[in-house]
Amino acid sequence: MVLDDDIKSARAALADILDGMRAGVAFTGAGISTECGIPDFRSPGGLWTRNQPIDFETFLSRRDMRDEAWRRRFAMEAAFGGAQPGRGHRALARLIGDGRLAAVVTQNIDGLHQASGVPEERLVELHGNSTYATCLACGLRHELSWVRTRFDALGGRAPDCRECDGPVKTATISFGQAMPGEAMARARQFTQDCDVFLAIGSSLVVYPAAGFPLEAKRNGATLVIINREPTDLDPVADLVIHADIGDILDEVE
Repeated sequence: MVLDDDIKSARAALADILDGMRAGVAFTGAGISTECGIPDFRSPGGLWTRNQPIDFETFLSRRDMRDEAWRRRFAMEAAFGGAQPGRGHRALARLIGDGRLAAVVTQNIDGLHQASGVPEERLVELHGNSTYATCLACGLRHELSWVRTRFDALGGRAPDCRECDGPVKTATISFGQAMPGEAMARARQFTQDCDVFLAIGSSLVVYPAAGFPLEAKRNGATLVIINREPTDLDPVADLVIHADIGDILDEVE
């Protein structure tokens, strides 16, 4: 079923599914955060149209690219650092709170699911988190405030780890960097155990993460896709809603 324009009917169809949900999984992409003022990556004006991504090997091998990566991160902080959870984030937190949603699996790195109240044990961040940093050599966590102080003191140079002098990077997964094994395993387990899989605000083109909706469907879960634009998986979903995510999820009880 595809409901493009009739918001009332879309909400009713979704409500029927959510009323019977007992172990749901929400899989979220950049679209859930756009109403919070954070642009997605692929749309016109998105982050990738303005800056080519810095791949992992380049980050490791070139200090000037580490400098550039941190310059971009602090530019993002200036633009989006005050972002707060949107209606979609808050709706999913409510579903977690009442026990119907078992987990949120996210491709996002903005920390807004945590800010909305989703507990860490119910959250899987497949692409990491940009709100803090880690040393790639020893794994020590570094807060952004420390990195920014050192970055400014060094005249716009990327600081090294305060313990081992290793390279310090936001705790995110870059192009060419291995997906986190523990996070992928947790996401797969939640997916295999769910009765409803909600794909929200994701273009569903970045693999292996985009394979989770199909895996859930094969295991008998009801597949719901909520996204402004069509996705390649729309034909196999049980419910597809092309509409503003906040408008659809705002009244979820």
